[in-house]
Amino acid sequence: MFEYNICTEADKKLFKKQCLALEKHVPGIVKKEMLHDVDDSQIQFYAIEDKKIAVHNDYYVGALYIKSEIELDQFFK
Repeated sequence: MFEYNICTEADKKLFKKQCLALEKHVPGIVKKEMLHDVDDSQIQFYAIEDKKIAVHNDYYVGALYIKSEIELDQFFK
């Protein structure tokens, strides 16, 4: 599992930008469900082939980060 820390605070605008960047730069990515928690945290799920990617905008932890079953650096050079 790969983890990418995007921001040390939860941020709705950055969350949307990060999701759009994945959708634009990762070929074959498929947008799946979004979870929205009562504390306003969000998780956007994606799939690429049989691998999962999740973008977390986590107000409980206080961070914006990605957990991915594939290495994403290759798409953002």
